[in-house]
Amino acid sequence: MKLKYAIALTGGIAVGKSSAMSFMSMYGFRCIDADKIAHDILDEQRDKIASMFGNEVLSTNGVNRAELGKIVFADANKRKDLESLLHPLIYDKIMALAQVEEKRKFPYFIDIPLFFENERYDIDKSLVVYAPKDLQIQRLMKRNSLSYEDAMQRINSQMDIEEKKLKATYIIDNTKDIKHLQNECEKVRGIILEDFKEGGI
Repeated sequence: MKLKYAIALTGGIAVGKSSAMSFMSMYGFRCIDADKIAHDILDEQRDKIASMFGNEVLSTNGVNRAELGKIVFADANKRKDLESLLHPLIYDKIMALAQVEEKRKFPYFIDIPLFFENERYDIDKSLVVYAPKDLQIQRLMKRNSLSYEDAMQRINSQMDIEEKKLKATYIIDNTKDIKHLQNECEKVRGIILEDFKEGGI
């Protein structure tokens, strides 16, 4: 189903999508967060996850995502098994929330990390938050306390950020400080509003 007002928010791991979305939300844009939905569904499916990957991936309240991540990022087949379970459930939830947003007739974001990889959503416009691979690695190692090898493994599980940049409708450059990011968000905000206005939406 076509989502006329949606913009797919995407990029690579540790490029700063959450920081960018914080600014965009200040400007009145709503966001459906696929990662949050995925986390909720992961916990709902804890028994099935345990049967697939073992009880060591369970935590007190649901699924230990760090332990699960070690398994699926080290094995592409296991990652596909997990995605086959989660992605249809995530899609259904996102589409239900998107129908509510479409009624507002105002552009909104759907944060979909694997938007280009999966091509599951009928959305024409995309916003890529960009940082080059070396900066992604630095940020991910610091944020998740990962080794260089583990950080590379996770980043390489997705489409290269340079390729995503080429596919994007809009780009927010997040290579510098927070003030630069805010300026980038303000610039893109104006372009988006103008685009939707000119498109008769």
